[in-house]
Amino acid sequence: MSQTRILIVDDEPDIRELLEITLARMGVDTQSAATLGEAKALLEQEHFQLCLTDMRLPDGNGLDLVDTIQAKYAQMPVAVITAHGNMDAAVRALKSGAFDFVSKPIDLSQLREMVGSALHLSKKDATGDTDTSDTPRLLGDSKPMQRLKKSIAKLARSQAPVYIHGESGTGKELVARAIHSLSSRNESPFVPVNCSAIPSELLESEFFGHVKGSFTGATSDKPGLFRSAQGGTLFLDEVADLPLAMQVKLLRAIQEKAVRPVGSNQEESVDVRILSATHKDLQTLVNDGTFRQDLFYRINVIRLDVPSLRERLEDIPQLAEHILSKLSERDQLPPMRLSAAGVQSLENHTFPGNVRELENILERACALCEDEIIEAEDLQLPTNK
Repeated sequence: MSQTRILIVDDEPDIRELLEITLARMGVDTQSAATLGEAKALLEQEHFQLCLTDMRLPDGNGLDLVDTIQAKYAQMPVAVITAHGNMDAAVRALKSGAFDFVSKPIDLSQLREMVGSALHLSKKDATGDTDTSDTPRLLGDSKPMQRLKKSIAKLARSQAPVYIHGESGTGKELVARAIHSLSSRNESPFVPVNCSAIPSELLESEFFGHVKGSFTGATSDKPGLFRSAQGGTLFLDEVADLPLAMQVKLLRAIQEKAVRPVGSNQEESVDVRILSATHKDLQTLVNDGTFRQDLFYRINVIRLDVPSLRERLEDIPQLAEHILSKLSERDQLPPMRLSAAGVQSLENHTFPGNVRELENILERACALCEDEIIEAEDLQLPTNK
């Protein structure tokens, strides 16, 4: 890392020295500034792979520096240092485009993990490595899909929690996998969990793990989902279905970046990025009192809307071709294709079940058609729209 240089911005000499020593042990060169003005001057003179700034500076706010870097040096990650427990400041920084945050007193292990992720991102930028071979394909060239792909690429450069909202069948997990694959965490696990599929009495053990003998049936230690995703991404699908008691514990784990396994007296640090999704309207659930506002605020740092299929009907031919190709390969059938009338029939359908419904319709049609051409009648779509 001899070519790596990090800009440290903090008006407290002790903090600057602590950061300089810690980063030097990682083989990283540093430059330090005590004020916003000094930091901006250094940014104009030298090239840095990361900026680490305190939120409170004598001549301004750390958010001012985040905004400057976003405007002038968008490829450089910037992380902020916040006062302990000041999640409002951390969330504001993430919304402004900060890569991540660390809290005072600084946990050096968390700092090293964050710096490692940021430098990995900078290295990917420098080499042009976007890991396209492993990135899930999001099919479609419609304007809604172009906007979605652009947003995914931008969100992959951050550690901010993302709330993925979309109707059932739109491919929210595929979007989450794409964010992970393009991010600095792509070499660590992507762990998806369907929150609605876990019995409430097992949630704490599933999420945080347990120690042997902590309850009947705990015959061995279990790491839990958070620790299984260490260094990577935890995707909470159908997060709206978590009971209130579990929402409190999840919020604490996210804010403290630590979990306590069931039956243990010690917390363990975890480094995971949280992506969450649901087809429900979380804001409505917050208003109804069935979803905690503080948890909603914490996971909804950035909201990403996945378009429904009826919003991108022009993508149907491409989607259908891909689905039919997979079905033909799976069932060892000759290549299947849609007639022009078949395509028109699909484009006239409203698709309440979105892409998942399209897959089911085409699978059924493949079984019903008598040759390699799928006609409109083979689709068996309802006539009443």
